Order: sequence, then C-alpha cells, then structure tokens
Amino acid sequence: MTQELELDCLDQLEATPAILRDLMCDLSLEDTEWKPAPDRFSVAEVLAHLSHSEGHCYRTRVDRFVSEELPEFQPDDAQMYLELYRNANAEDAFDHFEEQRETNVEYLRTLPRSAGERRARHQEAGEITLQQMLHEWTMHDLGHIRQIAELVRARKHLQAAGKLGDSYRLKP
Repeated sequence: MTQELELDCLDQLEATPAILRDLMCDLSLEDTEWKPAPDRFSVAEVLAHLSHSEGHCYRTRVDRFVSEELPEFQPDDAQMYLELYRNANAEDAFDHFEEQRETNVEYLRTLPRSAGERRARHQEAGEITLQQMLHEWTMHDLGHIRQIAELVRARKHLQAAGKLGDSYRLKP
C-alpha cells in the first residue's frame, strides 16, 4: 500500500523498536534495573509497560475499532499495573514488545485509510477515531523514548561527563 493510502503514524510506530534498541546498546543488566528514585521507572519497567500496553491496550483497541460499532474504552492507567512491571527483565520485555509491534504494524498496514475514521467512545476523551488513537499511540511511544533516553543519560553519561555535565538538568 502506498503511504497516501495508509493510516497515519505507521512508519513512526514501526521505527520505535529500532530507536529503543539504539538507545540501550551499551546498557548492562544493572543499568536496565537502575531507578533514579524509588517512585520512578527503570528502563526494564518502561519496557515491560510498553510490552503490556502493546497487546492489552493498543492491539485490543484496534481490533475492537475494526470489529465493533462504537466500542467503549476505559482509560489505560499504567499505575494499575505497577506490580506487573516490577522485576521485569529488560531483554525479555523488549523482545516481546518488538514481536508484538511488528505484528501490529503489519496488520495496520493492511487496513485502508478509511478505517482511520472508525469511531469509539473513550470514557475520558469522549468520541475518538482510530486515526486519533494512532496519533496518541505515537505520542505514547515518543514519551517513553524520551524517558529511556533520560535514564540512559543519567545512568551512563552524566557522571562520566565530569564538570561538563554540571549544567545539565536531567529528569529521568
């Protein structure tokens, strides 16, 4: 399918696993488990969240957009699943995320652009379209890419930069 006939955001959604892999290329197991504060996520926990969201939120919603007339969606709250993310193995979580993402993008590429106009009712946002959800999915990805980049900066590079790192105000 040519890009003009595809749904929006598919190239960015497809690129996310490679971007994450590049960000994590020099991380050890200890680095992926490091948390900047007790109430913050580690890289492993972010990856577990992405993996969980991929199947239990986004793919489920896509399937319902396509198969139901005006399905109703509850808000997805990562805080509800914190125990699921604790003690996650970064490599396992990433592998599962990557497999799901590949399958999801392949499926999305089979849908006509008109599928993006299919509607659902979101309990917080009201009526939404599939296309709007794809943009939100992309924003979700980009937010977690930024989060992992900040964790990598703080864990691997801030201290090693010595005095040159003093002016950086990281928020991992």
